[in-house]
Amino acid sequence: MNSVPTRVDGRFRLEDILGSGSYGVVYHARNIINDDELAIKLEPLINNSSSLEQEYNILKELEGGVGIPCAIWFSREATYDALLSSLEYIHSHNYVHGDIKPQNILVGRGALQKTVFVVDFGIAREYWNPEIQTHMPFRQGRRLTGTPAFASINNHLGVVPGRCDDLESLVYMLIYFICGSLPWLTSDYEKLSSSSILARKVDTTIEVLCLGIPSEITTMLIYSHNLAFSKDPDYDYLRLLLHGVYATVPATATCSLDFGQSNDLIIHSPPIPKDHPVAKEVPPCRPKTTPLRRSARHV
Repeated sequence: MNSVPTRVDGRFRLEDILGSGSYGVVYHARNIINDDELAIKLEPLINNSSSLEQEYNILKELEGGVGIPCAIWFSREATYDALLSSLEYIHSHNYVHGDIKPQNILVGRGALQKTVFVVDFGIAREYWNPEIQTHMPFRQGRRLTGTPAFASINNHLGVVPGRCDDLESLVYMLIYFICGSLPWLTSDYEKLSSSSILARKVDTTIEVLCLGIPSEITTMLIYSHNLAFSKDPDYDYLRLLLHGVYATVPATATCSLDFGQSNDLIIHSPPIPKDHPVAKEVPPCRPKTTPLRRSARHV
């Protein structure tokens, strides 16, 4: 394994090597979100096959037996997973980032080339007061903060951003990575006013926005829309949705973020197999003609 990340899935920090064999290397690791200690086995992916996946499935079948290790997670490492876990880590420390967009996602160099960094905390705010153990109040009538192209609709409408809005921005960014653009953008979208972007965003139906992309991404968008302002996001559920994308998309079809060639963000979008499930219509919980517009979420 020529290049080993310092983190796996964004939330597991690799430490000392515990052992190695013909098929992989076992590391002592720590969950940076809840501080749990665990062992993680890594293997190089060859021809899209994985002995670790088979081992994981066997361990889950034997789970609960005397002397059988508890297998808690299996995945193929992906940039999207790392982004979600980084956002979860930020939220776990009581902060909302408030400006999730491609320009604020950086990839490390050298030994950190497989590590994704979330930057620019200039407008981040604390959503939880640890001294009095209360969530920040739901407020309206505020100015838009962050970048209009990737801001949530509630942020456009003057609602103070919460964790649900960070997640909505994340989904917009994932769609941008996959498709190379968003319906409300033009080649010179930075020159558009925030009101023009909002108008286009509101008039874009979920069918149009999510047409031709994995259905799990659509589910993530609807989940972020329906998440109450002060409710804790279910990151494990969202992570499972992302893993569902990578369970069927070939491992070689990963999204590469290239920040090293120029000042412009270069997106290399992965081809999606024809037999992969994609979103062709809005799930039953929303009418087919429903635009992205919705009333502000309350606690």
